[in-house]
Amino acid sequence: MKTTVFTKYHIANGAKMAEFAGYNMPIEFSGINDEHMTVRNGAGVFDVSHMGEIWVKGENATALLQKIGTNDVTKLYDGKAQYSCMPNGKGGIVDDIIIYRYSEQKYLICVNAANIDKDWAHILEQGKAFGMREGVELENASDRISQLAVQGPLAMKIVQKMCEEEVENMEYYTFRQLKLAGCEVILSMTGYTGSGGCEIYMHNEDADHIWEELWKAGEEYGLKNIGLGARDTLRLEKGFCLYGDEIDDTTSPIEAGLGWITKFVEGKEFIDKALLAEQKANGVERKLVGLKMIDRGIPRHEYKVADTEGNEIGHITSGTMSPCLKVGIGMAYVKSEFAEVGTTVCVIIRDRFLKAEVVKLPFV
Repeated sequence: MKTTVFTKYHIANGAKMAEFAGYNMPIEFSGINDEHMTVRNGAGVFDVSHMGEIWVKGENATALLQKIGTNDVTKLYDGKAQYSCMPNGKGGIVDDIIIYRYSEQKYLICVNAANIDKDWAHILEQGKAFGMREGVELENASDRISQLAVQGPLAMKIVQKMCEEEVENMEYYTFRQLKLAGCEVILSMTGYTGSGGCEIYMHNEDADHIWEELWKAGEEYGLKNIGLGARDTLRLEKGFCLYGDEIDDTTSPIEAGLGWITKFVEGKEFIDKALLAEQKANGVERKLVGLKMIDRGIPRHEYKVADTEGNEIGHITSGTMSPCLKVGIGMAYVKSEFAEVGTTVCVIIRDRFLKAEVVKLPFV
């Protein structure tokens, strides 16, 4: 199992550790509910160094990203980030990604930990048509970069203490290269919690120093360690997709409710464009929806969903007891005719048909 620079601190802090995407990662520290509410109300730090980072450079950088991603990269400006996904040529998704524009000829892509090798192979293959080479225009920097997410309403007060320039009021989905605790970092106003805060990309060799300084800065604000368990419940309450659950090689962006990042604009030719345009025009057979339990119960991954007559209509992709709402919530693929908000369906939990309502995302 791989480790991150911060693994030693998690173990010393008594984290419950487990394998995730080939890494030994902290699942929980004080408990998922406590960690979840810490991020909603205060500030927490996540080790997300397992995520991947890929550089795309050169005169064809923008053209390549327009081809492999669904979103319109030409809408970016220097210092702006964008959520996108990469179609796989068969109507599914290679990965969902964040693209950072440094300049018209320099971009950084953040990819999911479990997909680094697959994404890298895909980008290299697609880059060939643009004359882009490994180690020249395309570079996989995943093993050289560490990443921390500092999330919650108090997160930027902590991070501001570590920066000389004003960062507290940076806009959502913008980023800067700057000095943090005296080290060169990328400070990105992004996250996977919906509670505000940032993600900090740093060189591995600076990670120990930044970690120590972060805890000094965070002490007065009650900063806590947060594991991947709460990362999952936080993103689920906000209706964010998780690769491997809501989206994968078999789900289309249109089915997954990612039509908002799928741009059919003049001059943008991208993988699966015709297929996805047809789905957008004519509809899809299934849709991703949010479900809130009416009866007592917790929907879990792969539980079946039925109509009120007992006919199977889909399955749960992710579910939990919402720490904020104190009710079972989940995301599910259901037949499109059952996807309208307000529709009552049943989640089959241990052979019991428990009622749930289709609700608008996010849950909170």
